[in-house]
Amino acid sequence: MENRYWVANESAVGITSVGMKMARLAVLLRKQRGILLAASLILAALSSHAQAGGRKQVHAGADAYVTHSPYDAQIERLIGQMSLEEKAGQMTQVTLEMLLQRDAKGQIKVPALFDQQKLDSALSIYRVGSILNNVGHTMDLPTWHRLLREIHAYKTPAGRPALPVLYGVDAIHGANYTVGATLFPQEIGLAATWNPNFATQCGSVTAYETRASGIPWNFSPVLDLGRQPLWSRIFETFGEDVYLSRAMATAIVQGYQGDALGADPTKVAACLKHFVGYSMPLTGKDRTPAWIPDRQLKEYFLPVFQAGIDAGAQTIMINSGEVNGIPVHASYDLLTTTLRGELGFRGFTVSDWEDVKMLHSVHKVAATEREAAKMAVMAGMDMSMVPLQFDFARDLVSLVRAGELPESRLNEAVRRILTVKFKLGLFQDPLPNLGGYDKFGSRTHADMALNSARESVTLLKNGQGILPLTKTSKVLVAGPGAHSLNALNGAWTHTWQGVETRFNTPGKATIYEAMKAIGGADQVSLLDLSAADASAGIARAASKADVIVLCIGEEPSTEKPGDITSLDLSRAQRMLVQDAALAGKPIVLVLLEGRPRIISEIEPLAAGIVMAYFPGDEGGQAIAEVLYGVVNPSGKLPYTYPRYSGDLTHYDYKFSETKDILFGNNAIQPQYEFGYGLSYTSFQYSDLALSTTQVGATDSLTVSVKVTNTGSRAGKEVVQLYVRDEYASIAPPQKRLRGFRKVSLEAGESTVVRFQLHAQDLKFVGVDNRWRVEPGDYTLMVGSLSKKFYAAWDWRQATK
Repeated sequence: MENRYWVANESAVGITSVGMKMARLAVLLRKQRGILLAASLILAALSSHAQAGGRKQVHAGADAYVTHSPYDAQIERLIGQMSLEEKAGQMTQVTLEMLLQRDAKGQIKVPALFDQQKLDSALSIYRVGSILNNVGHTMDLPTWHRLLREIHAYKTPAGRPALPVLYGVDAIHGANYTVGATLFPQEIGLAATWNPNFATQCGSVTAYETRASGIPWNFSPVLDLGRQPLWSRIFETFGEDVYLSRAMATAIVQGYQGDALGADPTKVAACLKHFVGYSMPLTGKDRTPAWIPDRQLKEYFLPVFQAGIDAGAQTIMINSGEVNGIPVHASYDLLTTTLRGELGFRGFTVSDWEDVKMLHSVHKVAATEREAAKMAVMAGMDMSMVPLQFDFARDLVSLVRAGELPESRLNEAVRRILTVKFKLGLFQDPLPNLGGYDKFGSRTHADMALNSARESVTLLKNGQGILPLTKTSKVLVAGPGAHSLNALNGAWTHTWQGVETRFNTPGKATIYEAMKAIGGADQVSLLDLSAADASAGIARAASKADVIVLCIGEEPSTEKPGDITSLDLSRAQRMLVQDAALAGKPIVLVLLEGRPRIISEIEPLAAGIVMAYFPGDEGGQAIAEVLYGVVNPSGKLPYTYPRYSGDLTHYDYKFSETKDILFGNNAIQPQYEFGYGLSYTSFQYSDLALSTTQVGATDSLTVSVKVTNTGSRAGKEVVQLYVRDEYASIAPPQKRLRGFRKVSLEAGESTVVRFQLHAQDLKFVGVDNRWRVEPGDYTLMVGSLSKKFYAAWDWRQATK
């Protein structure tokens, strides 16, 4: 029966310089209530023009974008042997569903079987270079192995070079399209841990279990910056901050690829998504125009991709939308000048679903699909996710033969594609040792996922110490997410949207089941909200309870189906909280959300609030452990949680944004700040110190602070370092994250946390759109945002 409170999208669809010379540092130490410490830092540059190259500067020339690898000689021999049609085929990617048998109703047959004629066309006639996707839902290991063996065993046409197929899949938070795989928190949950080790573990386990399925290429991670909360894919990002996102990007790419990609059959090629600006649509709707000034693009959106590239990512997927009026698939400036020239990327680029075709059909910048193919390839796209036809391959051949597209451009793309295939070992053995993955779906892997889920859970409110719950309390659990694995996992889980229940992994505990296991079956009860009289029902059930735990948020969705018109939590769920409040019992809200949904109306009704994001299959256990105090929460928000749907600001806002309607400076009033998160213990900061008063261009500054657990139990704290440029040629933000460290302390224990700060950590994109560090006054802030930040500060400019 339909759950009348599970309404995620009320109006949406149903599924629902560093050229600086010497600098002098003048130190002024301040301590404020043990919460946050600051040091004022003055940079008096001896050079009048100090500028920094924030990204690699590679100047275009004959060899500017050539990839060099140990396989160059083999690859050049292959390219010399390949026909024009085979080159075009290598640049073509089709979906698995296109090649399978279907029944009279057009549905894919079960079990999945290849249509031999379609397979012949793809592999023999068109020589496609890549296949992607699944049958619409998870498949077990034997099915994956059977299908991939058939693909890789396909006989190469006589006299033609053997060219292995590169298979790719969206393994977003685990091998989510393989039955029994380990599912981690979504990327936004990993970011909430503020612990890059978990991103590395997630990447490593995902790579292992994806490779166990026979698949060597993963369309992950998403490195779009999550600064538009209306956007449906915020949960796939590492949040709103560049520094945190860069750290997580580096960690997860290392997990996916390791240090020796081709030599390790447990690693996959990573694919950075979606270059670039995809996550910042002006309207918030998926795949709609983004308007991003070049300075903002360089300072906020490119650095995260730079981190992924520097970590060795082999492939990049292109943004489906347009940036500043130009579809990215048609932008030579972004795909070649910027990506290749400035960022130094040497792998290959792949389009998203049907995006080349859409240059003609949607964006209207190409009069024909043939022209669209030329436009995208000349802009810098190497492989087209067609994915349901062969027209792209035919168009490439036609364009070259007509002299409209140089064959050298195809050679360049093919060279990049073949290089990745060699690095993955596909020419040696496309399916190595499929029976040798004994850790697939193991308890070891599940424990990694559980630990990451535990550290992602973020305590936002704990009035009157309602949490942790005691085992003697009678607890009523209700809400659409109380007894749902779908609500824990979000989209890209077993199916694209993640709303099907029949593919869920058996044996995984929902929040209610996990709470019952800890608190006891006699103490924990579940209210079925599918009943017509649920409002009256919650009042009756609550009369027998000491505490009500309401699990609310939004139903899984992503991409276009996740478009919404407001961040407001659905009316049905707001009513649920109001109904429960009438019972007069303490309420704890558990938020299961892909993006921040507005709770300002109901927040006063709750004694406790826990943010769980989409924590994965182990999330029920992790949430229950936090609620009962088995685990001390340590998550911190990776984005600013807005108070109102129309009042969206980020933590690094400009000073002009602070002006309120009474001309005061109180306009910034989020529900919860970026970096915020409570604990069941308390932490005190003291002894902030800088290592030196002079820093040269190649020197570093050590910032140290003492952190003490002043509470009665062990806990983990995220120590955060922020820097503020007091005056600059470009209006500076009020602060920016420039370091963080997660520490674990026993009750009464202290530790000294040290950060290394370099001059280039103070850089920004200047008036000439180049990275620079300017002389001036800087303020360093170290501490925790677990209490109100501004109440503790007297912002005084340091004096020389």
